[in-house]
Amino acid sequence: MVYIDPSNLDLEDRVVAINRVTKVVKGGRRLRFSALVVVGDKNGHVGFGTGKAAEVPEAIRKAIESAKKNLIEVPTVGTTIPHASVGRFNGGHVLLKPALSGSGVSAGGPVRAIVELAGIADITSKSLGSSTPINMVRATVDGLTQLKRVEEVAALRGKSVDEITG
Repeated sequence: MVYIDPSNLDLEDRVVAINRVTKVVKGGRRLRFSALVVVGDKNGHVGFGTGKAAEVPEAIRKAIESAKKNLIEVPTVGTTIPHASVGRFNGGHVLLKPALSGSGVSAGGPVRAIVELAGIADITSKSLGSSTPINMVRATVDGLTQLKRVEEVAALRGKSVDEITG
């Protein structure tokens, strides 16, 4: 995976989920918060991160820092993705399909956050497995990392772009 420097990108963040986590100890319960955040520049770069702290703002700050370290580049064709893919992570399966221009983002919750911050305006998605936010986010990112441009496929097959596109 290629490292993408977040300092020269104009990143926007979106909180996907905040969980209250308790740990039972001898003296009682220890309360902490876990945050799941997605960051992106709406121009083909997106990442996610998690953070845990005693207070919500601190957990969100940690999650944003973590997300900036895990940026990926998403190939696009116009306002959609080049081809369909299925992302998998544990019990979460997410189907991502390209859509016609003007159809908008047909995705729910965590998938919508990632797709919009990646800069994809037209896409259809379907959650096929677990609806846990972290599994959905990881499955979506897996699906986006599987995407390839026509030029990459042509180079892998040793053909020209015209031969592949028909």
